[in-house]
This record gives sequence, structure tokens and C-alpha cells, in this order.
Amino acid sequence: MLDVNLREITDTGAKQFKPYNRYGDPVSGMSWIPLSGELLNGEFECFMLQMQPGAKSSPHEHMGFEEFLVLDGELIDCDGTAYRSGDFVRLLPGSKHSSTTPNGCRLLVILRGNNRLLSEKELV
Repeated sequence: MLDVNLREITDTGAKQFKPYNRYGDPVSGMSWIPLSGELLNGEFECFMLQMQPGAKSSPHEHMGFEEFLVLDGELIDCDGTAYRSGDFVRLLPGSKHSSTTPNGCRLLVILRGNNRLLSEKELV
């Protein structure tokens, strides 16, 4: 039988999105709800990410895997690839990108390992 003391439930509808500040200063138009991973020293994170229309993520390189499920809206990667509601995307370690959303989107993000911020020149 399941020990209910070993279960955590997060009502994401009741939580408030907060400014997306994983790398210091908040990114304009982006907010998040951390869900899990805080006990694993940054080696694993799971969070909901919300991007307002026109928001753009900072250029970054994945040091580990990044996976995300587009819950709603559309996300456009720097190479023009569009990810739409229902798409599950897996980015391999070493991948570099930045993304934008024309009309806003919400993602469920799973990170294994940290990201390294890049300059726009390093993204090419």
C-alpha cells in the first residue's frame, strides 16, 4: 500500500507563476513554477514555463538533456522549427538555441544538467 507521506501533489492551478530568474536577472515575458528537482543539486529540474506573446529565451547551450512538452501555444526555435501544442521535444547535450513565441505558450520542462548562457555570436 502507498505510504501517503511519500507522495507530493502540486496544484499548479493554485500556484502563481514567478519571474523566470534561473540565471540571475528575470527574462522579460517569461515566468515559471518550479515543480521538482531542488533536492538534486541542479542535476534535475522539472518546471512549468510560461512565455508571453513576443517573449524570447536567452541563448543557451544544454549541458545535459532538455525535454519539454508544449501544453498550449506555439514555440519557434532559432532555426525556424515550430513546436505546437502536444509536441514533445528532446534536445541533446551540446545543443544550442534560443526560442521565441509569437502568441504565447506554456511548457512542461524537464532538465538534466544545467544550461550555459551564450552570447548571440556563440549561438551560430
